[in-house]
Amino acid sequence: MGKLAERLSDASRSGVYRVSQDREVLETLPAIQRISLAGATSKAELLERIAGALKLPDWFGQNWDALEDSLSERAGHLLFSDWQALAADDLGVLLDVLDTSAEFCAGRGKPFFAVFVDPERRLELDGLFRDA
Repeated sequence: MGKLAERLSDASRSGVYRVSQDREVLETLPAIQRISLAGATSKAELLERIAGALKLPDWFGQNWDALEDSLSERAGHLLFSDWQALAADDLGVLLDVLDTSAEFCAGRGKPFFAVFVDPERRLELDGLFRDA
């Protein structure tokens, strides 16, 4: 198992990270849940895009609390792309929700990683790994 695969299976390292490109993540985890936020400019569009990509249950209420509840019930790995058009407030809340979900899953011994493709390093997130 490679270093990245080991890291992504370590629940204690769960969290929200950034990468410059998705290639290595996709090679390591080809089945990672990909979520493109292209064209999502409002909270409603953002939540709809995530709900559709993750096939969230009918009870999903299209609000931040419901998203946090849904994510906390599922360990796993998410790869976000095309997030740059999001309003800063919506992006900030999304990052907080993902971080809380990662902490919850880590506490249960289940890995949860949300990774944002950020080639311009605009997000104040730790890198998932050191870029070459």
